[in-house]
Amino acid sequence: MTTNYPVGITRRSAWLRMIGFHLFLLASLILTLFPFVWMFSTSFKPSGEILSGTLSLIPISPTLEHYRNLFGAVNLFVNLWNSIIFSLVLTILSVILNSMAAYAFAKIQFPRRERLFALLMMTMMVPGQVTMMPVFLILKYAGLLNSFAGLIIPGSVSVFGIFLLRQFMMDIPEEILEAARIDGCSEIGIFWKIILPLSRPVIATLAVFTFIGAWNEFLWPLIIMLKESNYTLPVALANLNGQYNTDWGLLMAGSVLVVVPVILVFLTAQKHYMKGIAAGAGKE
Repeated sequence: MTTNYPVGITRRSAWLRMIGFHLFLLASLILTLFPFVWMFSTSFKPSGEILSGTLSLIPISPTLEHYRNLFGAVNLFVNLWNSIIFSLVLTILSVILNSMAAYAFAKIQFPRRERLFALLMMTMMVPGQVTMMPVFLILKYAGLLNSFAGLIIPGSVSVFGIFLLRQFMMDIPEEILEAARIDGCSEIGIFWKIILPLSRPVIATLAVFTFIGAWNEFLWPLIIMLKESNYTLPVALANLNGQYNTDWGLLMAGSVLVVVPVILVFLTAQKHYMKGIAAGAGKE
């Protein structure tokens, strides 16, 4: 079997390019994974070994003392539960509300639809920090500070989510929807029984993005939640930094607990997530 190479490229140079490309990928993988491996390793090292200055990825004397101390340093189970509630509820609301808005902009005809969508897209140019103070004041007057409603509602709809889902729904054939309408299916029925199942890959992509963003969110929960019992896990772990020193082992143990759920969520939804990315990449 013969292989046709482009003009000017020999078999030897093609192999060298392929080897160089794979070496580049390997180096990128090592640089990406090294901080996570170092964090995981440090969480099992005694304090003396961490501060000794020796560079080793494998702990010499592995210990679980930092994980045991973590339960005493913060109210771990309460903070973990707060993060789970915040991330899951926000993800569910985001998927439902964004998909409903996207369906309206993609498949329902109403006056000035395109202009309204263009105006909506313009808001993406406004940084979130600019609107943070007005939203805070609105929640204060509504009595929603220090509540999960105030924490979740402002982020339950995003322009990016609407745009992502709309672009995918635009390619769903109109013939399918018209056949459903002829059979007597309502718009709500079309949305739940046709649009959502067909949009499963891109919905999984949005769900992963939303969950990871909510799980790692620090600034907004710090502003809204005034009591330590309502802190999410990232906010609670930030209090582990002392004024004059930092217990790195304790901080790394807490960081491991923050990272592990995100990895599990990604691995669980990886199949649909990659389909959604591939579908979005194929759009013109």
